[in-house]
Amino acid sequence: MRVGDLFSLTGRVALVTGGSRGLGLEIAEGLGEAGAAVALTARREEWLREAEGALRAAGIDCLTVPCDVNAPEAVRALVEAVAARFGKIDILVNNAGATWGAPVLEMPLDRWQRVLETNLTGTFLVTQAVGRLMVNRRYGKIINIASIAGLAGNPPDVLDTIGYSAAKGGVIAFTRDLAVKWAPLGVYVNAIAPGFFRTRMTESLLERNQPRVEAQIPLGRIGRPGELKGVAVFLASAASDYVTGQIIPVDGGRTAT
Repeated sequence: MRVGDLFSLTGRVALVTGGSRGLGLEIAEGLGEAGAAVALTARREEWLREAEGALRAAGIDCLTVPCDVNAPEAVRALVEAVAARFGKIDILVNNAGATWGAPVLEMPLDRWQRVLETNLTGTFLVTQAVGRLMVNRRYGKIINIASIAGLAGNPPDVLDTIGYSAAKGGVIAFTRDLAVKWAPLGVYVNAIAPGFFRTRMTESLLERNQPRVEAQIPLGRIGRPGELKGVAVFLASAASDYVTGQIIPVDGGRTAT
């Protein structure tokens, strides 16, 4: 296969959770630009409508379905809706996430539980539902969005989100173990671990601490728009057909120090 064919997603169908804005929408855009039809889900319908308009304006075939990834029945309905529209799901991007900042000794239990439910249990529930289709077809590409917070600790004045770090560490372990279990079934499971990008989740942190954060990054800056979607296209395409169980940091070299 020529390189253009290796990275082509023409004829593929992708489902992106947490895809209404930020990094999820960027990834959805990249998959669509590579030729995939894209289904987006998030909890807030108004944000989904905006995202759908942007993707359709770019010529991308798109479906949006509101869903709380913590609710098993809603997840089943989501997968059924996507399969009914497109006939299959080839690519799953588990991007839905939440965080809560507080010192460990002050972390409210309900916030800890909510962060783990959204980031880790939600990833499990959607993967389980979509995985049934992929295992039956003996093909699928699953991309979990982890974080460098799941790979290394952070000083509390930079990132004081113990639940988020624990959940993303769980996503990393989930990725590696599931990759081993499902490799014989034709399903690939990898993860991207973004560093610091400007999103709704990181906006207040970067307003306070961007110079401190960038001082710890060998490239000397946070991530820019468009610098994540190429990795997602690689992991979703035939170009990564000998890659599974891997965690790819996209962090300007932060985890190399």
